[in-house]
Amino acid sequence: MSKVEKFEDLKIWQASLSLSILVYESLAGCRDFALKDQMCRSAVSIASNVAEGFERHYNKEFIRFLRIAKGSSGELRTQIYIAMGIGIIAEQKGNELINKTQIISAMLQNLIKTREASF
Repeated sequence: MSKVEKFEDLKIWQASLSLSILVYESLAGCRDFALKDQMCRSAVSIASNVAEGFERHYNKEFIRFLRIAKGSSGELRTQIYIAMGIGIIAEQKGNELINKTQIISAMLQNLIKTREASF
């Protein structure tokens, strides 16, 4: 496995960044500003925590931030279900976003396991 030099090279960061952009685009016309703000914050938090943990250059800190990112992914998934339930996000778009959060959560869990095994 090659050594990753910067967080931008991490597949999990790239996927999380794409998800954040997709969430923002999906909510562009949303007038429920409280839910929109919370969903955008959750989405941004995933990629941001991956980047922050990576930049700390300490494995335990990186794992801690990966866990926080995983929590934000679950938080966002819950908010997507709410947005679908109240008609802010269409079912097809919501299911696409839910699927992406599930994939990201799995990627995060795998990276956590990998990093824990390197102790």
